[in-house]
This record gives sequence, C-alpha cells and structure tokens, in this order.
Amino acid sequence: MLEEVERWLADRSWSVTDRPTHRLLAAKRATGQTVSVVLPALNEEATVGGIVTAIRQELMLRVPLVDEIVVVDSGSTDRTSQAAASAGATVVHRDTILPRIPAVPGKGEVLWRSLLVTRGDIVCFVDADLREFSPAFVSGIVGPLLTDPDVQLVKAMYDRPLGSAAGQGGRVTELMARPLLNLHWPRLAGFVQPLGGEYAARRSLLERLPFPVGYGVELGMLIDALHLVGLDALAQVDVGVRKHRHQDGQALGRMAAAIYRTAHLRLARGHHVRPALTQFERTGAGFEPRTHPVDTEERPPMTDIAEYRSRRVA
Repeated sequence: MLEEVERWLADRSWSVTDRPTHRLLAAKRATGQTVSVVLPALNEEATVGGIVTAIRQELMLRVPLVDEIVVVDSGSTDRTSQAAASAGATVVHRDTILPRIPAVPGKGEVLWRSLLVTRGDIVCFVDADLREFSPAFVSGIVGPLLTDPDVQLVKAMYDRPLGSAAGQGGRVTELMARPLLNLHWPRLAGFVQPLGGEYAARRSLLERLPFPVGYGVELGMLIDALHLVGLDALAQVDVGVRKHRHQDGQALGRMAAAIYRTAHLRLARGHHVRPALTQFERTGAGFEPRTHPVDTEERPPMTDIAEYRSRRVA
C-alpha cells in the first residue's frame, strides 16, 4: 500500500461514534448547511418504508439533522411508491424529472436526476433494499461533511455478510472493483467499500461530476472525485454491518461488466471495447448464450443542464 494511502487511512477513516449527534447539530446550526437523503428504489416495497421511517423518526423528528427524504422510483411494479410515501418520504418518479432527456434504466440515472429534485447542500444516498437499517448510516456519513469543510465525499464502510458468512466486501467488490483500483488507481486502495451505495457528498461536488447511468456509478464517482478534489477531500466512516438482498451470479456478472467498462472509459477514452456481455443458461438443448448490453452511457455534470442552472438562478 502506498505511504500516502496509509496516512489517509489514519487521517480520513472514522467511526460513527467519533461524532456524537450534539456535535453534528451544533455544526449544522453554525454553518447553515442543509441535508437531503435520496433513496433510489426499484421494487423495494418490503424495505423502503422501514428505512424512511427510521430516518424520519430519528433524524428529522427527534433531532433536526435531515431536512428532506426523497425516494426516486425508477419504475417499480409493486407498492414501493405507496410504502415510501406512507412512511413520510417525498416520492418522485424518475421519468417526471427532466423529461426533455428520455430516461434510461440504471441506478446512476436515478442518482443523477435526483439532484434536480433535492435542495440540500449535502446529498446523502442510501440504497432502498437494506434490512435492519440503522439511522447511523446517515448520521455517520454526513458527519464529516458537517464538521470538516475540507471533506467533500464520504463513503460508508461496514461488514457485509453473505448469509451466515462474515465478510468485508461484496463479491463484485473483491473480484472486480478492488483489483481495478489497486492496479490503476492505487490512491483509492484504502476504501473498504468502494462500491457501497451509502455515501454522502457536497452538492457543489456532485453537480460537477459525470454520472455513469448504471452500476458503474459508484466506481466512476470515486475515481472522478479523486481527480477533481484530491484524496484528502475523500473519507470513510465505519457504520457497522450492512444487510441487504443479494443478487444471483449472472446479475453480478452484468454488474461487474458495467464496472469494468466504467473503469476502462477512464483509462483510455475512445478505445473501442464491445459493450456487451454474453452469459450462458442451461436449456434442454445444452447451454444457450444470452447477450446483454453493458451500460456505457453517462450523464454530463449537472451544471451543464440548462434546467439545473436556471433553478439555481431562481
């Protein structure tokens, strides 16, 4: 590990207990910063309401740390929107945001569009499939942004068990993202959960970043933020244990392909790579190929969007 990364780990890796709530509230009052929490959601009826309820009760009603909770529904066919609204979130459908640009499927697409329907100086992203959710996931990662003006982006770090087996990272993290970062961006090798969906950042940073529309969004954002603001502006906070729904192997393969493509675009833009992934399924006739497109489209920095600029002027 680079000496710079060892120093960063000592200086920019914290625990949620390092910043008690009263300190966060005092910093929020002193700086006047506002906090938005965004949950991108697709068919998460079983979990989204509980997450919204926990954040609202603990971080809005009990202590005024969070100013708004926005769930962006990206086309759910279950009762995700109703569950989120009943729990107290503002629910917005992806396709109603910036209709001038037709939406495409993907998590990054939803996160990018969420900047247009939130107001917070600090934007905190939380996946909507978490089980046994703790509000510390939010307070932990917004804490450094409220208390340290030099910090621009904070990732959550946590244990991530697979069933009954303990683990530090997810399967795609360990097999794809961590090798890529260590080989090509070794200054980011200190992140425990580089692909984790729980992170917070200053709007002033997010609006200057391109957003890969699919699963590559977390990796792309981390790499681009490193180049834009430097390693010392990035941090991570230990929030405990993350439990969520796990995907099957083929879904993980598609995720890994998108992440690799995101990394490749940043290594050598313009070099041709076939943006497709062929996987195999057993049928009565043997193994049949199934080819899936790999996300390659990216949304530009939000400051390039006229509607966003006009909203800021207004």
